[in-house]
Amino acid sequence: MTQVMDRRRWMERMAQGLAAVNAVGLARAVDYDKPPPGTEKLTAQQSEGLMLFRWNNRPIGVYRAHSSQKYPYFYPLAGPATGLSLVAESALPYPHHRGLWLGCQPMNGGDYWGDTTLDTGQIRSTRLQLGKQTPQSGVFTDACEWVRKAAPSPLDDARTFTINVVDNRLWWLDADLVLTAREDITIKSAKHSFFALRVSPQISPLYGGILANSEGGIGAEGTYGKPARWCGYHGKTAADVVEGLAVMDHPGNPWAPCPWFTRDYGHFSPSPFAFIKQPWTLPKGKSIRLRYRVVLHAGTPKQAGLDDVYRKWAA
Repeated sequence: MTQVMDRRRWMERMAQGLAAVNAVGLARAVDYDKPPPGTEKLTAQQSEGLMLFRWNNRPIGVYRAHSSQKYPYFYPLAGPATGLSLVAESALPYPHHRGLWLGCQPMNGGDYWGDTTLDTGQIRSTRLQLGKQTPQSGVFTDACEWVRKAAPSPLDDARTFTINVVDNRLWWLDADLVLTAREDITIKSAKHSFFALRVSPQISPLYGGILANSEGGIGAEGTYGKPARWCGYHGKTAADVVEGLAVMDHPGNPWAPCPWFTRDYGHFSPSPFAFIKQPWTLPKGKSIRLRYRVVLHAGTPKQAGLDDVYRKWAA
């Protein structure tokens, strides 16, 4: 008799609990038969050292700035047609190449580039902030300090990034970077320097892609050490889809027109420091401003109208 009563009380309590749940509308899971409101067009999310942008609820770009990293970097940066990343988070023969990043080695005795320990040099994000958003554009900023154990900090930098989605075949990321010397900086030679990118293998020449620049140069042989307004990789990312990524060098940058450091395996940088004949210096307290546009496009550079994109941006 006692067991029957206990069971009855248990069932009554269960029924009361379900009634309470039903009363507040939690009895059944919420589902959607169409995209949730607010997910259309460009949306942004900031969380724990990440800045994530979506286009129609599909991730197109993520900026990663966790304190455990060697430096902040972008991965993925998605092709507009497939949604597949056109940059690699890591790839051989140099697995420390991380998508799209800013770094340097050597820099006043430190390594702010390679897979060495953080004690040898780290670019540390200190203030990541989401800015103005529209349905097709978004802005965020980051303040970074270049630090090394038991050594003075050579640089601070202030970064402003703007994402703009033109349509389903073209979008770009604008980088506006101000680097300020905290001590006298001298670079004698550094092929590992400043704004750099590692593309996904499928659009690199080693795997059937094409490396090209604005002046008609093809491959590393035709682009390495050559000044150009823009340089990029493109190739097949799906059976009948061609996508590409190009970096544009602003004419107001300190060493424009800049010779490019390029590799057929998928790494390039608008950097002069592998080609300089005299040391480059930046006195303590002085700053330089660097501006680049990273264009992600469907089709070839000609089909995407990269020359026209550059002209309008640089005007």
